[in-house]
Amino acid sequence: MNDQTLIPVVLSGGSGTRLWPLSRQHYPKQFLPLLSDQTLIQQTITRLASVPDVAAPMVVCNEHHRFLVAEQMRVIGCEPKDIILEPVGRNTAPAVAVAALNALQSDQDPLLLILPADHAITNLPKFYEALADARQAAAQGNLVTFGIVPTAPETGYGYIRGEGEGSARAVAAFVEKPSLERAESYVASGDYFWNSGMFLFRASVYLEELAEHAPAMMAPVRSAFEGAARDLDFLRLGGEAFSACPEDSIDYAVMERTRRAVVVPMDAGWSDVGSWDALHAVSDHDEQGNAVIGDVLTEDVSGSYLRAETRLLAAVGISDHIVVETADAVLVAHRDRAQDVKKIVQRLKHMGREESYFHRRVYRPWGWYEGIAVGPRFQVKHICVNPGASLSHQMHHHRAEHWIVVKGTARVRRGDEAFLLSEDQSTYIPVGSAHRLENPGKIPLDLIEVQSGSYLGEDDIVRFEDRYGR
Repeated sequence: MNDQTLIPVVLSGGSGTRLWPLSRQHYPKQFLPLLSDQTLIQQTITRLASVPDVAAPMVVCNEHHRFLVAEQMRVIGCEPKDIILEPVGRNTAPAVAVAALNALQSDQDPLLLILPADHAITNLPKFYEALADARQAAAQGNLVTFGIVPTAPETGYGYIRGEGEGSARAVAAFVEKPSLERAESYVASGDYFWNSGMFLFRASVYLEELAEHAPAMMAPVRSAFEGAARDLDFLRLGGEAFSACPEDSIDYAVMERTRRAVVVPMDAGWSDVGSWDALHAVSDHDEQGNAVIGDVLTEDVSGSYLRAETRLLAAVGISDHIVVETADAVLVAHRDRAQDVKKIVQRLKHMGREESYFHRRVYRPWGWYEGIAVGPRFQVKHICVNPGASLSHQMHHHRAEHWIVVKGTARVRRGDEAFLLSEDQSTYIPVGSAHRLENPGKIPLDLIEVQSGSYLGEDDIVRFEDRYGR
């Protein structure tokens, strides 16, 4: 690694509440294939493949998402330099400071490319062009932000005012989300850009500026990094120190205060995919202006986003609407109200409903499970265990379980017994019996689990040993 090496730092801490019901707190939008077969975080990584002197990425994420990140990196053949786990969210400034400290463990002072995990970029040549300009400016000691050339007077974005001409311009001001009238004047002037939340700078320069402008942040960040511990393939930050860190964004903590900020204009089909309306804008449309995904039938429908995940969706005589169907929820909203979907999520959380946190299919480090049926004293689940994976060695105080293998081979440990089950075979796990389920094969193991008992909550698990450290 040399001082011209570019290390991508992918920030994967968002929850994507405005894309509910597809995005949930425990499975947010960066892990969803919204625009192609790849998820947004996978697209963020793969679009860098042709960039010269680019190193393996660092990913900073919520510790609850660690296995999701690891699995999505594995699927695209990416071995990240590190997956750094935040015990709590403290916004982007501390997250990037930890990444910078980690990058400086080498002898060189690399360039850091800061990328949110959940953005879309459709014009890659323009992106590479802006990246080359930003790289040159950052190598000279500047802190570079990417300013998106506005296509409309958008009131949902912050703006950056640049000074002068050329590929890298001094930052004159950061502006909060404006009124429509003010946004129109910004676009007309040609001096303002949307604030993308993407940055490029040397690791040492960022830390110097952070120490000068936000000194209260540096001490707990450094302490959290020095107290970090390896946990499987992850770097787990010191929890107490990081929790004591002030919460702030790169913009507020550094970029609005430093004298080294420059903005590189970028016109690359960028979107933060921040709402259903924004997703509609960057999706493919039919002749009526509809974005249609899944098993959908339309009659006299225009300008709408229609997505069916599990069943037939039919729409008649609507325009400019969002209709999204999932296994356990359906959203219907006018596109003008797309930003207000987060209010529904807030109400769900206030009501204590799981639909704000989980999908019916819940992902685990060993695979996933999906609820099929539930009733008084019983529950039925479809469980899929990845090849070579296993659930923890565990027991339950309040429920018994019946397992029926549908596909693959299961290795079962029940009490002192150990045995294999193949397709169409089954077994019974009594209440209080220690047990373990493994997939020793090379194909996914699918089974049906029927639970029965007085309490069926997921917290009725006593773990004796778990390879995933839960």
